[in-house]
Amino acid sequence: MKTLLITREGYNKLRAEHDHLWHEKRPEITRIVSWAASLGDRSENADYTYNKRLLRQIDRRVSYLRKCLAELKIVDYAPQQEGRVFFGAWVEIENETGEVLRFRIVGPDEIYGEAKGYISIDSPMARALIKKAVDDECVVQTPEGAKTWFINAIRYQSGF
Repeated sequence: MKTLLITREGYNKLRAEHDHLWHEKRPEITRIVSWAASLGDRSENADYTYNKRLLRQIDRRVSYLRKCLAELKIVDYAPQQEGRVFFGAWVEIENETGEVLRFRIVGPDEIYGEAKGYISIDSPMARALIKKAVDDECVVQTPEGAKTWFINAIRYQSGF
């Protein structure tokens, strides 16, 4: 089961997506479907078929978002988090070969779309980093075996 945590920014993005789909996109597609249906034979009407399918996709997404938004718990930054990796942290890590990764630990619903540099709290990397501090090392189990990473920086207010 996925973690039901989300950052305030992530929640606001999902809410904005829901509002856009419900108040703007769905009425627009509904008008097109009604117009296409008024033309008669629906079996060979590409406008009707395509937009009806699009309407079903919108309805599925809206339904998912409503359920999701009702269940999610928003986690805001707290000063007590400073110095350690917790949910919502921007983290910079480095391995022995000098490879550097920078990312933010967020809820599973935030890692899709335009969310560059985000990883899920449910990922093995995030789980290994939780409660660690700068200069700590963590071992992450991967399909290729255990990998060791060192924490270079932790931030909460903005990315690197």
